[in-house]
Amino acid sequence: MSQSVDYYGNTGGGGYLTGGSPFGSTSGSPGGLGRRSALSQSLRPITVKQFIHATQAHADADWMFENSEIGQVTLVAHVISVQKQTTNSVYVLDDGTGRLEARHWSDSMSEGSEGSQNSISANSFARVTGTIKIFGTKKYINASHIRPIQDPHEPFFHMLEVMTVQLFFDRGPPGSSVPGQDHQEAKPSISAYSAQAHQSEVKDQYSHLPPLSRSIVQFMLKQPPRPEGVHVGAIVRTTGADADAIEQALGRLMDDGIIFSTIDEEHFKMSE
Repeated sequence: MSQSVDYYGNTGGGGYLTGGSPFGSTSGSPGGLGRRSALSQSLRPITVKQFIHATQAHADADWMFENSEIGQVTLVAHVISVQKQTTNSVYVLDDGTGRLEARHWSDSMSEGSEGSQNSISANSFARVTGTIKIFGTKKYINASHIRPIQDPHEPFFHMLEVMTVQLFFDRGPPGSSVPGQDHQEAKPSISAYSAQAHQSEVKDQYSHLPPLSRSIVQFMLKQPPRPEGVHVGAIVRTTGADADAIEQALGRLMDDGIIFSTIDEEHFKMSE
């Protein structure tokens, strides 16, 4: 998303971060970002409500929100309280959609970010960038960068960007085909009968599969096309099966050549 005001420091806004983490240490401490992947390089603007509803299939899985994976996140919120400790500072943040806790570790502070962090006080606004973590049952943002808000327009910019990104995930990029009356009128050759026939054909094609495998295939066929495919966490939540059963079913589907793994062992696409 292009912008004339640099609200992200040197990160260039949403999209992908280059050159590893631009905010300091990424390993060897609670401030580390762990596994490097295309997902962990992405930066998504979110609200506290989205943070609250983010889920994780298991301890090593990526965080998900509405079947979309979440890497690094950025948030603009009102600072309710600040608690400074020896190794980290704890911020309670509220953006009007909910309240969360962000932790900024001492070894993740560069000289510039430490100065910005020290200037943040209660009853001010701040931008936080980091990753979602969980300790026990408590979720928090592991902040790699935090700074005070100077521009009064930035909170509004952030909310608009959150909505823009959410619409992108819901409907695809601008100009893409979206189910609706206008698109149906533009494509009269596609009728309810042909769609029903196609669904029946797909159903017959995979009718020989065990129930769980068939459920996985049907779910994957309904997902919008993405280069990385479908994350296993979304499959687990949709089918409701346990992780071992899902792993075995995915293995059988790969052996049969129906699906294949993409960017890692947790993402899958249909072969056809």
